[in-house]
Amino acid sequence: MKVSIITIAWNSAETIEATIQSVAGQTYDNIEYIVIDGGSKDDTMAIVGKYADAVAISVSEPDKGIYDAMNKGVQRATGDIIGILNSDDFYADTQVIADVVKSFQEQECDALYADLVYVDRDHTDKIIRYWEAGAYKKGAFVKGWMPPHPTFFVRKEKYEELGIYNTELKSAADYELMLRFMHKYEVKTGYLNRVITKMRVGGQSNVTLKNRIRANKEDRRAWEINGLKPGALTMIRKPLSKLTQFIKKG
Repeated sequence: MKVSIITIAWNSAETIEATIQSVAGQTYDNIEYIVIDGGSKDDTMAIVGKYADAVAISVSEPDKGIYDAMNKGVQRATGDIIGILNSDDFYADTQVIADVVKSFQEQECDALYADLVYVDRDHTDKIIRYWEAGAYKKGAFVKGWMPPHPTFFVRKEKYEELGIYNTELKSAADYELMLRFMHKYEVKTGYLNRVITKMRVGGQSNVTLKNRIRANKEDRRAWEINGLKPGALTMIRKPLSKLTQFIKKG
């Protein structure tokens, strides 16, 4: 199977080289790597240019936000499976994509996710949080559960069937897409029980209390958009579930 990996970037010169190297170093050789840049003013695209042998498609132009950039990547992707790796993130080791493909085949699934660790921005061997997603159980989203989006892989045909990222949402379109695919349409989803992605601390929806409140409102909107009703405590349990990630660090 061909795997398309999409990296979105904007003024990411500080971190994107590690991201690219983590893709270029994969043992699995049928990878289409796509970089969608929002018109960076720093050296991001110069760094991308150093890896012309690894990057199949690169675009640098203004966009309407991170989810618009993700959609550009999805629409250009030609792989059987599509995954998104942001420019602050990198794969945990060189065997990740090989294991993802093997899991798709063994579990005969249309989507797959795994575990993730948040690491210190400058000292990436230092784990701050450990997101052990666990196997999906029907109804888990109502209890505040969600899988880590940077570990989420989906067959291209499911994007074509069920749609792409909703750009009306500014920080929760990834949550809305996974809610739509897994909870509403019950796409057959597998779980790879290991850490595949390392994410530097400082995600958009978690930087400030104001952003967290906005993200919570958008989470609720994600349910409304899909004609779904969350549980009475869904919006409380979702952020609270992150507390255990600080306790368990792998």
